[in-house]
Amino acid sequence: MENCLKTRNFSKWAAKAGLSDRALKAAFHEILNGLVDADLGGGVIKKRVALPGRGKSGSTRTILATNKKDRWIFLFGFEKNELGNISSKELEALQLLAGDLLKLTKKQVNMAIKDGALVEIKDEKDN
Repeated sequence: MENCLKTRNFSKWAAKAGLSDRALKAAFHEILNGLVDADLGGGVIKKRVALPGRGKSGSTRTILATNKKDRWIFLFGFEKNELGNISSKELEALQLLAGDLLKLTKKQVNMAIKDGALVEIKDEKDN
């Protein structure tokens, strides 16, 4: 079973940007079907996600940590009109964060969820 999560900071950003869990889950399913915008290395990928009423090209960019098997964690997001792309220093920091998150055991992930550091993104039918 795949684990689709978001960090607490990403969750706050997504709420402000108007990016719903439904949109994130749809993007996650696209990723599972091979639709990734860029593999940035170090367990980090980039995926465009459309905001309501906007197409993907002018909308948001999300950065995820993944082991490409069973763990997918939305780490960072930005709107294209606010930031063209992440810098190499930001990418390095995100790769370090991804490495730490991807090393967590299932027990540690469950504890992070319980503590609110990570948030599960569930399908509509799971809610």
